[in-house]
Amino acid sequence: MKFPFTKSVSVKCMALLAALMLPLAGVHAQDSRVGFVSTERIFREAAPAKAAQAKIEQEFSRREKELQDMAARLKGMSDKLDKDAAILAESDRVKRQRELADLDKDFQRKQREFREDLNQRRNEELAIVLERTNKVIKQIAEAEKFDIVFQEAVYASPRIDITDKVLKALNGK
Repeated sequence: MKFPFTKSVSVKCMALLAALMLPLAGVHAQDSRVGFVSTERIFREAAPAKAAQAKIEQEFSRREKELQDMAARLKGMSDKLDKDAAILAESDRVKRQRELADLDKDFQRKQREFREDLNQRRNEELAIVLERTNKVIKQIAEAEKFDIVFQEAVYASPRIDITDKVLKALNGK
């Protein structure tokens, strides 16, 4: 089977590709500066990230304690029902099972709402930290004449890692 491409089309494509790559040849001749910042380290070590985490923990500690208390109450009721099931009248056993099921549903709902609210607040706080981090990265990049700074990479040489500089700037040192 022959493809509908002719030699002239192939030659034109190759010429176009070569013309497009020509400007890239000059990039290799220039002295480019590349940097890398570990976002994971920033979120783990930067003072603003630690402050955000502490703020979130404080904000959600009361609700977390309520959930823990509710879980303990649920477990206590379940254990008591298991222990007393043999001696309870059928109507009392069914009533307690219904109460236990209702409490469990309420617990599951509150737990889901807690996780959703916690994740939303964490994302909001981390977005603020990331925005501040990006400003610091841009300042460092402009001051030190970096051509590009990556925040995510499969591998980055320690030679181009500027995370410590960013952490120092974020921590105010």
